[in-house]
Amino acid sequence: MPHAPQKELQSLNIALLTVSDTRTSETDSSGDTLAERLVNAGHHLYERQLVKDDIWQIRAKISGWIADPQVQVVLLSGGTGFTARDNTPQAVAALLDKRVEGFGELFRQVSINAIGTASLQSRALAGISNGTLVCCLPGSPNACRTAWDEILLEQLDSRTTPCNFTPHLKHLIVDPEDRCCESRTE
Repeated sequence: MPHAPQKELQSLNIALLTVSDTRTSETDSSGDTLAERLVNAGHHLYERQLVKDDIWQIRAKISGWIADPQVQVVLLSGGTGFTARDNTPQAVAALLDKRVEGFGELFRQVSINAIGTASLQSRALAGISNGTLVCCLPGSPNACRTAWDEILLEQLDSRTTPCNFTPHLKHLIVDPEDRCCESRTE
């Protein structure tokens, strides 16, 4: 059953994690792409991190954000391919309460125009855990742009009908003294 759309955008707190053995905060163009787009869409960049492509480092960071009452969405960039070091899907899948089964299929469908049958080699996935939407995206800036523009922009907009993900996300407890919505990077 569709839910009633909101008249105004509900800004979400979104955390970004880049998974890479080679990128640094200065060369993380995929993270830059997502950060720019989510802020331009009216959301808050809650925190941004970069970790090596290691199952345990990925799980540790994501688990912390899933447990954080202020994080509503986690976007991961990188580690979704088929090389031996691509571990993001297996790191994240174990943490999900429910998978968004159509996310990977839709991502590959919208990617086919740009990269053809190479879209088959993406293991993009998404799911919800503890009221937090977690989305795993490929590591290229073009893939992040495609995922945001073609899927996430609408699905993270509380005004999108007939449905979007915002009613399924944890509700923030707003304390006027809490500065949780300011961007943080470490």
